[in-house]
Amino acid sequence: MTKTSRARYTLEFKQEAVRVVEVGQRISAVARTLGIVDQTLFNWVKAHRHGKLTGSDSKAPVSAEKMEISRLRAELARVKMERDILGKATAYFVRGLI
Repeated sequence: MTKTSRARYTLEFKQEAVRVVEVGQRISAVARTLGIVDQTLFNWVKAHRHGKLTGSDSKAPVSAEKMEISRLRAELARVKMERDILGKATAYFVRGLI
């Protein structure tokens, strides 16, 4: 069994994510865009409202490249899901024409 490391996010990253939610975006949409779990973003919003939002104190903060990779992985997963749905819909409608 391999040990996985937890992602660590800077305070600025968390604050920007919370700001987007407070502007009016849905938590699920923002989390999907950033490539994080909905519950994580919900916890950040809750901590921000209580004035307890803190950033990562680790020696290796998440770099811009890692954040971009995370976002791109989430987008790739969404696009693959859409592709699969469209493939199934196409097969369904082609079957109806025959």
